[in-house]
Order: sequence, then C-alpha cells, then structure tokens
Amino acid sequence: MTKVVIIREGMVSSVIGPTGPEHRRLAYRVMTEALDRSNLSFEELSYVDKQITEISCHARGIHSLLPTARTIIDMGGQDSKGIRLKDGKVANFVMNDKCAAGTGRFLEVIAESLGLRLEDLGRLSLSAERTIKVSNTCTVFAEQEIVSQLAGGERVENLIAGIHEAIATRIFGMLGRLKIEKDVAVTGGAAKNIGLIKALEDKFGYEMMAPPEPLLTGAIGAALLGRDIVEKAAQGSSPIVRSDRSLGEATFFT
Repeated sequence: MTKVVIIREGMVSSVIGPTGPEHRRLAYRVMTEALDRSNLSFEELSYVDKQITEISCHARGIHSLLPTARTIIDMGGQDSKGIRLKDGKVANFVMNDKCAAGTGRFLEVIAESLGLRLEDLGRLSLSAERTIKVSNTCTVFAEQEIVSQLAGGERVENLIAGIHEAIATRIFGMLGRLKIEKDVAVTGGAAKNIGLIKALEDKFGYEMMAPPEPLLTGAIGAALLGRDIVEKAAQGSSPIVRSDRSLGEATFFT
C-alpha cells in the first residue's frame, strides 16, 4: 500500500492506495487526492520527504501516537519487523527473512484458499473450539496443509486459530533477538486482525497496543520527521531541500 499524510498541528488529510507496478504514478495520484481533500496546492506544502527508512518512520509515528511504547511489532504485507525504542528513537531492530510466513501476504493467501475475506479471519478465529497446530511455515505448504485439514472435516475457525498461533510463534521467535520492553505496540495492516492480536498476547503474555489506524503509522512518522526538518531549518541549523513536483521516488509526504 502507498500512504499519504499531510499534517499541520494535527493530521489534515490522509490517503491509502494499493501499490501497483507504476508506483511513481500512483504516488502522484494519491498525493493529489490528499491535497484535494485538504484544499491545498502542492506549492503550499512546506516539505516533501524523498526517502526515509520504514523503520525510522514507524518509530517516529508510534512514539507520537503511543508514547509509552518501547517495542514495536510491524507486520506489513511483505515483511515483519521488530523495533526497540529508546527515548522515542530506534535503538535496535530485527526483520524476518524473505519467506512470506509471518506477513500480511501469508494471511491473504490463507484467506483466498479458504474462500474468505481477509478482514473476517480475526473474528472467525475467536470462535475456535481449539487451535489446530500448523506445522509448515512455508506459505505454499501451509496452504496445502490447511486445505487437507479442511477436507478432513476440521472446522475452519480452528484452522484459522492455528494460523494465527503459528504467526505469533514466528514473531515471538524473531523478537527474541531484541531486548523486548513493554509497552509493545503492533502496527501494519495485520494489527487490524483481532484474532492475531489475541494470539500475540497469548504468546508474549501481556496486552498489545495498537494505533487507531495501523496502516498510517509509517506515513504519520514520515510527516513528523519532515516537520522536524522544517523546524530545524527555521532555527538555522539545517537547510531544506525541497522535492520537485514530479515527486521522484517519494513514498511518504508532509
């Protein structure tokens, strides 16, 4: 997904759009939509970020939204990350390997194989009578295992609960490389899955926090980082390099 956030004192407008192969064209389209929603022109923007790492953006965004958070679990469509914060800044981080297991894409594949909507997985898993262990972490083999169990008469709710438990176990193992400190905040699209959040809480042993709109955390962080640059420039400590209207390789905007 491509996200745009425009801020003043608070968030003025935001847009979330699916990222396709022509990501630069999409960036321009969602930026234009965000400007239209806020009745602004491109020339009225103080700063446009050209490139900031996702990890820095999520750290800044979570610190602003959930200031007590010390550890972040970011579960995106293509990867998952663990980030440890100190004074609101990145102290350390870990990422999963290139396998899709433990990511939003893994959940999408499972939902498709079961003929379900992605947004229904969490609710259904809460109705599980038991959690079926899913032994395969490879997306392809896990999908085959789920279909086989379903054909054998297993309840779909129990299987989804097993998928969530498998992802939570994988995330827990990944974050074991960090010195995990509470509070723990979950962000990314998977944070909207109440069944997965419950599985994470069961695995970690304490309650998870989540921002109001987990998909926008990184974009909010990027906008705030852009504002920091503007404020420092106003104090004479650093220059502003303004992006041109073509937006270049921009993915987040202020």
